[in-house]
Amino acid sequence: MTPPRQTTSSDISSQDISWPFWPIVPLYPYGQRRTIRKEVIKDTIWTFEQCQGILYVVVPIRMTVVKLAQGGLLVYAPVAPTGECISLVNELVAAHGEVEYIILPTVSGIEHKVFVGPFARCFPKAEVFIAPDQWSFPVNLPLSWLGFPRKRTQKLPLNSNQTPFANEFDYEILGPLDLGLGAFQEVAFYHKRSQTLLLTDSIISIPATPPEITEIDPYPLLFHAKNSGVETIEDTSENRIKGWQRTVLFALYFRPSALGTVKWRKVLEDALKAPDRSRKAYFGIFPFQWDDSWPSSFEKLYHTQLLVAPILQGVIFNRSPLDVLSWVDRVGKWGFEQIIPAHFSAPIISNNSEFREAFDCLRHPNHNAGNKDFQLIQDIAQSLTKLGVTPPSKL
Repeated sequence: MTPPRQTTSSDISSQDISWPFWPIVPLYPYGQRRTIRKEVIKDTIWTFEQCQGILYVVVPIRMTVVKLAQGGLLVYAPVAPTGECISLVNELVAAHGEVEYIILPTVSGIEHKVFVGPFARCFPKAEVFIAPDQWSFPVNLPLSWLGFPRKRTQKLPLNSNQTPFANEFDYEILGPLDLGLGAFQEVAFYHKRSQTLLLTDSIISIPATPPEITEIDPYPLLFHAKNSGVETIEDTSENRIKGWQRTVLFALYFRPSALGTVKWRKVLEDALKAPDRSRKAYFGIFPFQWDDSWPSSFEKLYHTQLLVAPILQGVIFNRSPLDVLSWVDRVGKWGFEQIIPAHFSAPIISNNSEFREAFDCLRHPNHNAGNKDFQLIQDIAQSLTKLGVTPPSKL
């Protein structure tokens, strides 16, 4: 297996990285998005990484491109089609053939869904296949109103043998899982020739150090490396790592147990003394206070090879654990050797046995007992159930 090689476009201008549709889903870095291409398997699989986040909690989002045996490319989970991104894709098109198929493997992940229509318009000959149970809130709209090209978009059949790429890919559909206001659905793709499993959100693996894409602009990392609003933080590798690890805790737990509360009077007093009171620095407002236990919380995540994200464990998958485990068993029959998810680390060297073990959190109701970091997730789940928004947990 070839180690991933990184590629970015040279001589990048602001126009090359412009994403003008960012107000539809206003996630950082808003209208300017860099792209890194990595070759995972030589002349066969590439990943394209960008950043996304809220309040400088910035993590990678990933698209995977696979070369088809007869020539041409299949794209799984498109990212923002900036000029830089499309230029990097077109380099592959020139060498390996046209983009033949574009896959949207989710129904609830708006951060994936929003890019499919604009990406497809850049490749007008490509067929678009989408997870079958698409929905929108507050009103279910026609697919064409959601930006999918009318004449080229079709739902993935329940039987993967009914697709034009069936000789090279199997897939299994998880869901739809009823969430009250909507549904969760994810489509796992298995590339037979390379023994690679493509996933969207169901599995992640946490790196100890910041992903390369997050270090192009390290400001969000350094922001979360601070201990107070009045601190001036130096740009060092140690501080970038510190900021990344705290970012992971924010991203996965929302309110980690190591994060204390700060009285707003203190926050505002510190803001007036902050060395940076620019808009970029939220005018000096820094309402975070970490205690010394945060590194041990991160270590638990880092040392878990394959992780089901806490929000999926505690709010989504626990509503229909038997359906999820049935999907896990079906996916687990494939002989994959690596996993490429849409977030955090990739590729993950792993196998079907380790994949099954990752979902033990759904087999054992007390899996998260004593996990203080998980408390807010549980509180959110209970509140949503009490309000009648989501069905009750079946764990």
